[in-house]
Amino acid sequence: MGWEDRIGRRLKLRDVHILLAVVQSGSMAKAAERLAVSQPVVSKTVADLEHTLGVRLLDRGRKGIEVTPFGQALLSRGIAAFDELRQGVKEIEFLADPTAGEVRIAGTPPMVAGLLPLIVQRLRHRHPKLAFQITETYSGPTFYHELRQRTVDFVIGRMIVGRLERDLDHEILFEDPALVAVGTQSRWTKRRKIELIDLIDDPWILPRPDTVAGAIVAATFRAQGLDVPSPAVITNCLPTMTALLATGSYLAILPQSFTRYVKHRPFKILPVQLTPTEGAVSIVTLKNRTLSPAARLTAACIREVTKPLARA
Repeated sequence: MGWEDRIGRRLKLRDVHILLAVVQSGSMAKAAERLAVSQPVVSKTVADLEHTLGVRLLDRGRKGIEVTPFGQALLSRGIAAFDELRQGVKEIEFLADPTAGEVRIAGTPPMVAGLLPLIVQRLRHRHPKLAFQITETYSGPTFYHELRQRTVDFVIGRMIVGRLERDLDHEILFEDPALVAVGTQSRWTKRRKIELIDLIDDPWILPRPDTVAGAIVAATFRAQGLDVPSPAVITNCLPTMTALLATGSYLAILPQSFTRYVKHRPFKILPVQLTPTEGAVSIVTLKNRTLSPAARLTAACIREVTKPLARA
């Protein structure tokens, strides 16, 4: 008995959708409420799926519902199928109205605060019906979680490409040198020649060491033969950094792209020569995933805007 007879005609996207709702809700009762159906319908759907596939998809215990490896394997493909269908609908909508669509982007703090507002403004000026959902993201175990869950179209930020997993594609846009920034009232703004070692004992604002930004900053100090200074403040929040820099009491290392695209800068860049470190700003996507026309349009606009930095 082949795929068509045994499973193909019995397995329906609606059934997988119900299974996904059960896993996300944590119980069949909550899934039924979420889907506006009765609990017996949910229970029967899951039981029929397990019977069709011949494996247990869910474990029922005192702690609630837990997905089995068999269920996880089905859901991982199911999420991809639902995403492709959603992208297909978006493509039809885009063909009907090329000025409309939604783009979901996850970006590192410098991109969210500097480049992406410029991209949104430019595209919204050309296509007023475009909508954007922008999420700030930090590196760590869950850095690409939203990308893999297909809740964002792509991630943009400075990446250490050698650390990317095999299921991801990257497109390098430009190198993004690190610069030393101080408030405009800082005593250091009057100096024309400064070495990084001259600043080592001043109050520093540094990013979390477990993030890509933290790794890049640490590499910047090590490249000068210096230990990372003990920070006065640890934060990856750029509004907090710039507000503290504005007092004139702190120093920070910022990416060139942020200093280029952010408006109303309350800081000044010091003439400190830093050794380039690994990492370039890239667009990261999920392999073999079809991006919506609106997402492709946004990526093209990002390339257009950042072309001067790529040449530099």
